[in-house]
Amino acid sequence: MNITVNAKPHDISATTLDAALHELGLTSPALATALNGSFVSRAKRVDTPLTEGDRIEVLAPMQGG
Repeated sequence: MNITVNAKPHDISATTLDAALHELGLTSPALATALNGSFVSRAKRVDTPLTEGDRIEVLAPMQGG
């Protein structure tokens, strides 16, 4: 299935948001996710299905100075 993650195309076999994040190596518990512009909580990722063409945004906290 073709999806877009942070504006980059990816071809994945996963069918849920949680599985897609694992397939792409995005496994930090501190990630925030949005699917097609709507926030998805960590608890709901496992039950959130993906479809062809979905857009996922993944944000991680950054430390800076």
